Amino acid sequence: MGREIERKFLVVGDDWRPVVEQSRRFEQGYLAITDDCAVRVRIDGEDSAILNIKNATLDVERQEYEYPVPLDDAREMLDTLCAGRVLSKVRHWVDYRGGIWEVDVFEGANRGLVLAEIELDSRDQHIQVPAWVGREVSGDPRYLNSSLAVSPFTTWGAG
Repeated sequence: MGREIERKFLVVGDDWRPVVEQSRRFEQGYLAITDDCAVRVRIDGEDSAILNIKNATLDVERQEYEYPVPLDDAREMLDTLCAGRVLSKVRHWVDYRGGIWEVDVFEGANRGLVLAEIELDSRDQHIQVPAWVGREVSGDPRYLNSSLAVSPFTTWGAG
């Protein structure tokens, strides 16, 4: 069974930028978002695509399944099946004290939002948190990518 254990945080400042090891642009769209799961198609850079299925829990540990799909099929799905449920971001990988942080800089209607995620081997794994990592938002449903695709960050307003 596929599992993902991950914690998500807001990013404060730009001190992470000088230590980026790799970056890629993602475009992803949601084929289905239900109370039980989200099904998305993601184009990773310019050369690969995956179909991803995650359960909809807010826990740091979730079921996750990924399957490669032909790039042309993924583009067609984004264009025809994901209307109103698409987001774009650039993901940067940063190694900090042995932990690989994924820093997502969102574009379009989510411009201005920068999140850092770290995948864990176990729920209770201790992590070293860099100074540029702010408040944890792992349990906040607004910061799920599936939520951001439907209710973008720039539409939240004050409060």
